[in-house]
Amino acid sequence: MSGLASTPRTLIIGAGCMGQFVAEACLDAGIPTYILIRSTRNPPSKTETIKALQNKGAVIVHGCIEDQPLLEKILREHKIEVVISTVVCFLEQLHLVEAIKAVGTVKRFLPSEFGHDVDRVDPVEPALSLYKIKKKVRTETEKAGIPYTYICCNSIAGWPYHDNVHPSEVLPPLDAFKIYGDGTVKAYFITGSDIGKFTAKAITDERAVNKTIHFRPKSNMFNVNELASLWEKKIGRTLPRKFMTEEDLLTAVKELPLPGNVVSALTHDIFIKGCQVRYSLDKPADIDVCSLYPDTPFQSMDECFDEFIAKFPEALRAPSHN
Repeated sequence: MSGLASTPRTLIIGAGCMGQFVAEACLDAGIPTYILIRSTRNPPSKTETIKALQNKGAVIVHGCIEDQPLLEKILREHKIEVVISTVVCFLEQLHLVEAIKAVGTVKRFLPSEFGHDVDRVDPVEPALSLYKIKKKVRTETEKAGIPYTYICCNSIAGWPYHDNVHPSEVLPPLDAFKIYGDGTVKAYFITGSDIGKFTAKAITDERAVNKTIHFRPKSNMFNVNELASLWEKKIGRTLPRKFMTEEDLLTAVKELPLPGNVVSALTHDIFIKGCQVRYSLDKPADIDVCSLYPDTPFQSMDECFDEFIAKFPEALRAPSHN
C-alpha cells in the first residue's frame, strides 16, 4: 500500500532521550536518517549525542517544528518518506501534520506517542491535558489522511521514580525503595534500545500502517515489589521500603513543579489505577508488537539492571547510607 523502500529516508524530530534511541536504531538498520534539531546552543551532553549520531551517519538538519514553510522545504529537498516525532511539545506537532499534508509525499508518520495509548487512559491533571493534546494530534493526522503508526511502548526500563522524567538515565535506589500503593500493580518495562529497535522495524512494515502498536511482552511485566527484589539481588543487599499511598502521590502531583508533577500523575495512573494492564487489545487497529515480531527478543530487566551496574560502578562501591 505504502510503497515504502526497505530503507526509507527518515526524518526524526528531536534528539532527546527517545529521539536518540530511535535514531540509533534506524542507523543500525541502515535507514538513511535525518535529525531535525534547533539551531540554538545545546548543552554539552546533547552536543556529544548529536556528534555521535553524525559519526554513525545521521544528517543533522537545523530548524524548529513551528516553522511550517521550513518543514515543507526539508521534506521536499531530502525526499523524506517517513517522519518520526519525538518532541515533548506535543501541540507543536500540528505544524508538522500540516507540512506533511501540504507536501503529500510522506508515506508514514509516527507522532510523539512512545508511552500509553491515550485513548485508553485517564490520568489526573496535568497529565490529562497533555494526553488531550496527543489525542488532537491523532485526530488531525487521521483527518488529513496521513498514513500513521502509533507506538505505545508503556514504561521505559529503569526504576520508576515518581519525580524523574528520565528513569533510564538514573541509577535505581541504593538507600530505600519508594513503593507505590501496595506494590502489586503490574506494568511493562521496555528498554530504550528495544523501543528504538521495534520502531525502526515498524516504519517499513505494511502491517503497521494505521495501527496502534502495543509493547506488552510478558517477560517484561513487573510490579514494583518484584523490581525491588530483582535490584536487591543485583546489589547484594536488602533495602528498606517506604510506601507511598495514593494520597501521597496525589499530593506530589499538586506540590511538585513541572515536569515532576506530570511524572507523579503518570505514576499514579500506572501503579495505582493499573492503566497499562486493565484493558485488552480488542480494537481493529490494535497490534501487539510480539505478534508482529515473535522471533525478536526483548532485553530483560535483569539485563537492564546489569547495565546500570556497569554504568555506575563508583556509586555501587560507595558505602551504604542505611
